[in-house]
Parts: sequence; C-alpha cells; structure tokens
Amino acid sequence: MGDVHVVAAPDKFRGTLSAPAAARAMARAAQGAGWEVDVVPVADGGEGTLEALGGANRRTVVTGPLGDLVEAKWRCGDEGGHGRQAVLEMALASGLDLVGGAEGNDAVAASSYGTGELVAAALDAGCRRVILGVGGSASTDGGLGALRALEPLGRLRRVELVVGCDVQTTFVDAARVFAPQKGASPAQVELLHRRLQRLAQVYEQTHGCDMRTVPGGGAAGGLAGGLAAIGARLVAGFDLVAEEIGLAERLEGADLVVSGEGFLDDQSFAGKAVGGVVELARAAGVGVLAVVGEVLEGVQVPAGVDVVSLVERYGRDRALDDTGSCVEEAVAAYLSDR
Repeated sequence: MGDVHVVAAPDKFRGTLSAPAAARAMARAAQGAGWEVDVVPVADGGEGTLEALGGANRRTVVTGPLGDLVEAKWRCGDEGGHGRQAVLEMALASGLDLVGGAEGNDAVAASSYGTGELVAAALDAGCRRVILGVGGSASTDGGLGALRALEPLGRLRRVELVVGCDVQTTFVDAARVFAPQKGASPAQVELLHRRLQRLAQVYEQTHGCDMRTVPGGGAAGGLAGGLAAIGARLVAGFDLVAEEIGLAERLEGADLVVSGEGFLDDQSFAGKAVGGVVELARAAGVGVLAVVGEVLEGVQVPAGVDVVSLVERYGRDRALDDTGSCVEEAVAAYLSDR
C-alpha cells in the first residue's frame, strides 16, 4: 500500500488539541495502516494561523489587551518568493485568552494596540510582506489602538499587509455580533456599536475609505476594517492559509484527506477550515473524513464527507481529556474498514 496516501489537514480542536498535534495523530494512524501521509495542518485566519504557516521563530514583548505586557510569538523569514515576510497572529498580542476569557476582560477598555506593536516589529525587522491572522480578540476598538501603535502610518508604504479574516461581519456590526462573547453587557454593546459608527466616519474622512460595507471589516472587533482603511488587503483566512501552504496542489492524487475541528456546526461548511478543505477535496476528486470533537444538532454534512464524532464514539470525558489518542484511534478504525 506504499503508493496510497492520505493528506492530514485538520484545524485546531479548540482548547484541547492544536492543529499540528491533531495532524500528527492522524498521521500516526495512517502510517500504522501502511499509508503514506502528507501532514498539512490548516487554519481559518484565527488562532492557529501562525502554526499552520510554519510556527514562531521570534518573540516580541507588546502591550496586552488591558495594558499588561505580553510576549507575543511570530515568524519572520525569506519565504514563499515574497522576500522578507512576517506571519503574525492577533490573538497572541491582543487575544481574549490573554485576559482570562470574557470574565477577565474589560470589553470597553480592551485595545488592539499590542497588535499594532507586533506589526511595527515586523516592519522594523525589514519585512515587506506581513500576514496577520485575526480572530480570538479581546477588543472591539475598530483597530484604533493598532493604528496608533503604527504611527507614523507612512511607514506602511510599499508594505503588503494581508489580513486573514475568519468572518464576513461588517465593521459597524462587530460590536453587536461579537462583543457579548467578550464580556460586554447590553449597554456596553450599544456603547461600542456607537463608537464603531463614529470611527467609521473618522476613517472615511481621514483615509478616504468607507469601511461600513466591506465584508470581513468587523473581524477582530473591527481591527480588520481599521487596517483596511490604511491599505491592508482583507482575505478569507482559510483561502490565505491554503494558498500559502499549497494545499490544492498537495491534494492532487491523494486517496483521502482527513480534516477535523472541535465542533462541527453550521459555520463549518461556510468559510471555516473544514469546509474549505472539503471544497478543495471535491475539486480534486478526493474523499474526506472529518474527525471532530462533537457534531452539533442540525448540521448538514455535504455529500462525500464521512464524519466521526469523538464525543459520540468515546464519551465526552475521554474526548476532552485524551483528544489526541481519540483522533488517532478514530482514524485507524476508519482506515481499517477501507
């Protein structure tokens, strides 16, 4: 069976298993069954983007969401034919997890300033192309903090700033859609909503860019929109990652692709990583196995996709406490039936 191969292309299992660790578990199962394996962890532009694009080789101390100093990992190198390039992840500088989640957050005060400092560090290192994955943010400041950290903004001339977004939410809608998840009360949500409305006007007057209708402008509490106002290019996060790692080419000739994530829900097949893998696999004529922590009720699974729920197969406790072994066992069992 040495000429038969599987592509292991999972996203993270949030809170339990990183995408690279999940991919390695899938690879162990496939190798045990005699399959050749291409290990290709993926991400949708949010947390895990840095790992999917090679992992960190630099660290910079920046200002965290609520003012405490944090050490943010990032990547810098001459890669991909683009010259000196940086890969940054907003969650590592301005993420909600850095303040202990919604309960530890001050949703009104939280700032994206540290993300701006991280971009500035990449510019200081001579990077002319900067990839920024946004998602998992603590802030809903419309990117104002990041822009202040980047001043003078003229330093961004001749720099390609690419922002990978994991949502299509528009700029002004960011507060009402996401701020409650960041600990904002209903009154604070309305305050943040009005602040984004005013900020959209300021960006239009200052930078000549109307962010109100730009898809994805509301990603990371409007950080994506703020950066777009000063020239950043917003792209679908999964598409960005897939292009950077050459996923479509790596699926050609494969016999199976195994993907996965923590929860399979309605969003999984609408712009998230698993759905993106399914679309590319379908174009390549390759079947898909999705190993997921749990399948939420009412999910419509596309034709040609087999799904294994770890919670259903191994029980919730083991699925959460021993996720890697469960993933490996599930893939091994599936391959043994083929």
